[in-house]
Amino acid sequence: MKVFYNITGGKPKKLIKPIVFTILANIINMLPFGLAVWALQIFFEPFVTPGTILNTTKLWIVFIALLISMGIMFIAEIPAYRYSYRDAYMTAAEGRAGLAEHLRKLPIGYLTGQDSGMLGNMIMGDFTMVEHGMSHVVPALIGALVTPVLGFIGLAFIDWRMSLAMFAAMPLAILIIIGTAKLQKTIGKGLNDAKVNATNCLQEYLEGIRIIKSCNMTGEHAKNLESSFRNLMEQSLKMEGLLQSIILMVTPLLRSGLTVMIYVGSYLLIGGSLSIMTFATFLIIGTRIFDPLAEATIKFAELRYDAQAGERITKFMKEKVMTGTQTPSAGNDIVFKQVSFGYKNNQVLKDISVSMKAGTLTALVGPSGSGKSTILKLAARFYDPDQGHILLGGRDMKDIDPEELFKRISMVFQDVYLFQDTIGNNIRFGRENATQSEIEEVAKKACCHDFIMKLPQGYGTPVGEGGCTLSGGEKQRISIARAMLKNAPIVLLDEATASLDPENEVDVQKAINELIKGRTVIVIAHRLKTIVSANNIVVLDKGQIVEQGKHEDLLKYSGLYARLWNLQQTSSSLKLLK
Repeated sequence: MKVFYNITGGKPKKLIKPIVFTILANIINMLPFGLAVWALQIFFEPFVTPGTILNTTKLWIVFIALLISMGIMFIAEIPAYRYSYRDAYMTAAEGRAGLAEHLRKLPIGYLTGQDSGMLGNMIMGDFTMVEHGMSHVVPALIGALVTPVLGFIGLAFIDWRMSLAMFAAMPLAILIIIGTAKLQKTIGKGLNDAKVNATNCLQEYLEGIRIIKSCNMTGEHAKNLESSFRNLMEQSLKMEGLLQSIILMVTPLLRSGLTVMIYVGSYLLIGGSLSIMTFATFLIIGTRIFDPLAEATIKFAELRYDAQAGERITKFMKEKVMTGTQTPSAGNDIVFKQVSFGYKNNQVLKDISVSMKAGTLTALVGPSGSGKSTILKLAARFYDPDQGHILLGGRDMKDIDPEELFKRISMVFQDVYLFQDTIGNNIRFGRENATQSEIEEVAKKACCHDFIMKLPQGYGTPVGEGGCTLSGGEKQRISIARAMLKNAPIVLLDEATASLDPENEVDVQKAINELIKGRTVIVIAHRLKTIVSANNIVVLDKGQIVEQGKHEDLLKYSGLYARLWNLQQTSSSLKLLK
């Protein structure tokens, strides 16, 4: 049952109708063989019983029955085909949508630590294998097994000796299939790893093609890509080689049962303990009964490989989603209480306590690696703290429904990502039901309306993947317009002006000033001149708060903040030597 659970991505009930109707279709497909045996009996009757003549009336009945059976077989195949394929593709489609929804509910911190190639291969490749397993493998496997089983039982009533002889090699064939299962699982894992590695190499090559070309590194990186493709080829050949080896061993072994049956039948026939009619019946049915068995062998080998894909899906779907059921309180102040946090074994924050009052601007400053970005991620609940509590409006974030929490928060990242869609729709991601006039209104506030209107199709202009057709400042302003449209009371800024030229910096800073009016704002600041008017400046060093206060007060302390300020003032006056 575990195999069926895995092959369906955790939905084994989806196999009930395909299996039932496939079994019925296979049983009905046995009608011609029964009619053929009946016809054989009619033909042999004059020879077995002297004095009788050939009954042509019965032969016509058999002929008509054969024609009717053809129609019944066709009708029986329709629901078997429909349920096998429709349910398989529906399960895969629903599974892909369900997995995407599950991804959305997982902590963002967890997702950033996952291999994007693995996730992409799971959504597309693994679900394709689930489709194949449900539509082509499981129903065909069950159906292929039903025919021999029913044949064995039915023939055993005619002559158990001949029936045992026919299936004498079956136990050994089953042992071979079971014995190779572990090897097949190992090779299957190697093939999946090769697929993921090839996907990652290709994605890295495409995303970094400009850097590769500018650094004249095309040969080396093309070599890595070629190596990953070659490894994928080798692993695919290993899997195909294993499957073919199983088939080449098991199929002849199964078919040897026909030879054993003929030998035993001849011996019994000569001895007088077997009639010619019975021997002929076994020959007719025996020549056809091994084709389904050979097919079942192939399908069983495919089943185990496809089940590995389903196992990866079900395992991932069991990853714990973000918890919380309560609605946020009315307050928008954020409080860290003795918060400690680390990535795996690397502790980043130690006993952080700070209050970020509603409607105020809190700036996070400090050397690289001091924990600024981690505090911002915790405030957005990308992660939950290892120790301590983070409160929103006096309520622990862990207890708040994540969907309701994210409605309260807007984020503007330093590295902006725009979707491969129109500029208008990229802004509309802030609020899906926004009107065109609302989009244009926030675009004007974000200082991006003018450059948008100069584009060929205005707000309907498509942008490349990631926003590659726009400049950094243009993307940044669009992301700010998106955050304005969301109109969340809490805004988190990851130094949106750090990598911009002076002209763009002025426009983006104007946009930010519009965005943060009347909101609770937490900003990571690298350029200290941008946060001199902050209500509270939190200075971090080695994961701890070493100072906090207003700009003027911190300068008086002559501590870390004052040193960073003086260092930036000095560096801004430096000029390049000619």
